[in-house]
Amino acid sequence: MTLLEALAVFVAGVAAGTINTIVGSGTLVTFPTLLAVGYPPVLANVSNTVGLVPGTLSGAVGYRVELRGQRSRLVRLGVASMLGGVAGALLLLQLPAAAFDAVVPVLIGLGCVLVLVQPWISRRVRPRVHAPAHGSALVWVLVFLAGVYGGYFGAAQGVLLIAILGLGLAESLQRVNAAKNVLALVVNTVAAVSFIVLSEVAWAAAGLIAAGAVIGGQLGARIGRRLPASVFRGVVVAVGAVAIGKLAFFE
Repeated sequence: MTLLEALAVFVAGVAAGTINTIVGSGTLVTFPTLLAVGYPPVLANVSNTVGLVPGTLSGAVGYRVELRGQRSRLVRLGVASMLGGVAGALLLLQLPAAAFDAVVPVLIGLGCVLVLVQPWISRRVRPRVHAPAHGSALVWVLVFLAGVYGGYFGAAQGVLLIAILGLGLAESLQRVNAAKNVLALVVNTVAAVSFIVLSEVAWAAAGLIAAGAVIGGQLGARIGRRLPASVFRGVVVAVGAVAIGKLAFFE
C-alpha cells in the first residue's frame, strides 16, 4: 500500500467503527476500500473481519451503561452468535473463492437494502411486554442465522440483530443496540480467530482498520444517542453501490 492508500484504509476504519456502533453496516465502507487498494475479495473480507474486532469491542464498552442487567441474556444469545459465527467463517473458507466472488455483490446489495430500511425497522420495533426476558427459541435461532451471515460476510449484520432483538425482547432500542454490539463482537471475534488459524490475513490492512475502528467505536458510542444515522446511511449506500459497480466491471 502507498501512504495515501494506508490513510484511506485507516479513515475507512474510523467510519466503520462509528457506523457499526450506531447502525451496524461498517463493512460496506471498509470492504470496498480494501478492494479499491487492490486486495482480492476473500483476503479483503478476512482482513476486514479481523480488523473490525477491536472497534466492535470499543463500541460495546461505550454502551456499557445500557448493558447493565443483560448478562444472562447475552450469555444465552452469545452461544447462538458464537456457533453462527464459526459456521459462517467455515463456509467462507470451505467454499471456492469463485463462489464468494459471485455472491458478494448480492450480499453488498442486501446490506445496502438493510441500511435503507433500517429507519422503517426502528419505527416498527416496539418493546414487547410479554416477551421472554432472554428471548424465545425463535429469537435464539434467528440470532444464530444472523451469526452465520456475519461470519461469512457481515455487512449490516447489526441491522439484522436490531430487528431480531427489538421485535423479540421487551427492551428499549438503546438497550437493544447495546446487546447488538456485544453479539456482533462475539461473531466477529470467533470468525476472526477462525481466519487467523485457518487462513491468510493481510495484517497491515487489518491493523489500520483496527486502529481506526477503535476510535470510531468510541465516537459512535458518544454520538449514537444524539445524531441521526441518515448521513451515515447515505454514505454507506453510495459506497456499497460503487463496490457493486467495481466488482461487476472487473468480472
